[in-house]
Amino acid sequence: MAHSKFNKFITTTIAAEINRFSKYYDLVMQIAPLEDDKQRLLEEIQCKEKTTVDGIDSIHSGEAKARRVLLLNGNLNYENDIEPQLNALFEKMSRSDRVVCVLFNPYFRWLYRLADLVGLRKVSRSVTFVTRSNIQNLCKLCGFEVVKLRTTAYSPFRLWGAGDFINRILPTIPLIKWLSIATVVVLRPIKVSEDRPSLSIVIPARNEAGNIENALIRMPELEGVDVEVIFVEGNSTDNTWSEIQRVVAMEKYRKYSLVALQQTGKGKKDAVMLGFNQARGELLTILDADLTMPPESLPRFYEAYRSGTADMVNGNRLMYPMEDEAMRFLNRLGNLFFAKTLSRVLDISIGDSLCGTKMISREDHYRFLAWLEDFGEFDPFGDFQLLFPSSDLCLGTVDIPITYGARTYGSTNIDRFRHGWMLLKMTAQGFIKIKAGAVAKRSSG
Repeated sequence: MAHSKFNKFITTTIAAEINRFSKYYDLVMQIAPLEDDKQRLLEEIQCKEKTTVDGIDSIHSGEAKARRVLLLNGNLNYENDIEPQLNALFEKMSRSDRVVCVLFNPYFRWLYRLADLVGLRKVSRSVTFVTRSNIQNLCKLCGFEVVKLRTTAYSPFRLWGAGDFINRILPTIPLIKWLSIATVVVLRPIKVSEDRPSLSIVIPARNEAGNIENALIRMPELEGVDVEVIFVEGNSTDNTWSEIQRVVAMEKYRKYSLVALQQTGKGKKDAVMLGFNQARGELLTILDADLTMPPESLPRFYEAYRSGTADMVNGNRLMYPMEDEAMRFLNRLGNLFFAKTLSRVLDISIGDSLCGTKMISREDHYRFLAWLEDFGEFDPFGDFQLLFPSSDLCLGTVDIPITYGARTYGSTNIDRFRHGWMLLKMTAQGFIKIKAGAVAKRSSG
């Protein structure tokens, strides 16, 4: 009975880790279940559609709008040549698909050998123990990126009521976190977009009248790309709204699809969400109206996305020297702190978490909205509200270094101490809910 309960605990714990993102996908497909796999893991995974296939050859090539999770539950541990399997999977996938590999912990080789000796394992086959460096190297060879690597299922103490707490804390402790029973690895195929997707550029503007036309004057050419520019004005005390209306009506800017919106709410996040919800482009990005992020850099964001390098493209203002007075010293320290902290909390590598320019697909934007319904509204600025679900939904993130400029008009709307405290609280919330809170989510089921 205890053995059965422990197996159920392991299955439930692994399923909950996968459920963090699978419920925002369209289909979970388990590939070639092992002979002793009763598909209990698949049963516990949340997704609106689930199925199994006999092998990779049975998978239909993916379409970009059908987001699939391809599940390999222990399969790679019984392969003597993994590379051909990953190559075959890569050919069947679209860039929006993800592979989920459930792997045995290589540090517990002795445990599996002991299970064989005492007859606890029904499958008598040689086991390939895949380490972190092994899977990362295989991904380089086969065109994948490891976008998530989570250890899970640490202890049978749940049978006595203590497992929830233990399994919530251990994944956050260096070194100890690798002593789990299983590892969930998520792979993203690095695929170039065959076409040139359309782009919507949302420009939130408050008291930025002097920068509105300059945004279009400095807008770079994106050859073969339909570009929509959406100005969103909110609560200005100068003539920003009338300036937007004037510029949008000008004949010489008709090469863009120009849209003028006024927000009824407050704050940058509200303005960005209004623009994103109204956007028609396949890709969405933000350009702050102060133009401190040079519009001339936008093609770099676009090509980084199109090349398949990442599905979330994030600006980094902190690499190159800045123009004088572009960012105050304490603001720079704060930006560095939050970038380093969020990289640890979200298990992604970002050099600047608060750069206003980020690029995602419109389809992912709507998945982010569904994620926010579960996580809860928490970010009045919008930067974390894009980074958090990017990590949780396994998009893959890359930084684009930019040269950060000084304002030429107006003044900043940032209150560094009050807003810094709000950002700190949001970072703590991310640690509790995403890093240490993963088991809290799954235990409730």
